[in-house]
This record gives sequence, structure tokens and C-alpha cells, in this order.
Amino acid sequence: MPETKIDMAFTLTKLLAAFGNIKAMEKLHVDDHTEAIINDIENEPFAVSESNILYAGFNELGGYYFLQTVVVGSFKVKTFNGAKLRLKGDGVDLNLNSDMSELESDYSNVSNRYITKIDFEIEKSDIETLKDKKLTEIRLTSKKQDINFSKYIADKVSS
Repeated sequence: MPETKIDMAFTLTKLLAAFGNIKAMEKLHVDDHTEAIINDIENEPFAVSESNILYAGFNELGGYYFLQTVVVGSFKVKTFNGAKLRLKGDGVDLNLNSDMSELESDYSNVSNRYITKIDFEIEKSDIETLKDKKLTEIRLTSKKQDINFSKYIADKVSS
């Protein structure tokens, strides 16, 4: 039976790992930490792109408000310059900055995806403004990456 490209790539990765290639070893290592992050995402999907899902939820800590996000998919970043999130729609145009400038994605070889946690500073009044607005643009920018998301709308299945 002929091998698929994925099977061949996995075989090559195993061979490289056997010869001590650190990156190959990391890919083969079952990463319980990143899998736990995926499994413990509390927030609902907020937006989707072609190859990413943006989970988001609001939180307050010591009087400061945050939009906590987790990007799961092909988005991979390692930067000391933070990220920006633009939320634009009916009567709203917010440009949010990440609360930390150092960001790094975690790779999960089990799911073959990257997981990136980013918290954005937000004002309490902006949270209320966002809750009932139809968003027409959701754009995440970091380093040289610019991802356009579409607002996620869950399928309502009636029973």
C-alpha cells in the first residue's frame, strides 16, 4: 500500500529524531501541556478564519478588564512586540493592544496545531458596546502576520 505524504513526513520526522534532531524530537513528543490548554478552553468560539479559531471571553482582575483570547490553528508567533486586535462593526471601531509584549505559540503535535494565548486590554464601557454589535471586521495582527476572522455564528439545532 503506498504511503501518503503525511505518513512519509512522519517517518522522516521519526528518522531525524533518531539521529538527534531536536526539532524532530519536539514534534514527536506528546505534549500534554498544550493538549490540556486545548481541552480547557472555557470560552466559546468567537471568530473563525480559513485555518484558525479565535476563542474569546471577557474577564476582570483588580479593576482592569481584559478580552482573553486563545487562537488555535496555523497561527504561529514568537515576538516581543505584542499583538493588536481590531474589532469593527455597527457603531464600533476598537483597536486593542495585547497586555503583554512577549508572545509565543505552543505547538501540539497531537492535533498538529498551534495554541496562542493573548489577552487584550479593554475598557468596561467597550465590553458593553461590543456585546450587542454586529462585527464586520475582526483582524489579528502580530509580527508579519495579519489574519482576518469572520464572526462565529453557532448553528442552532432544535430538538
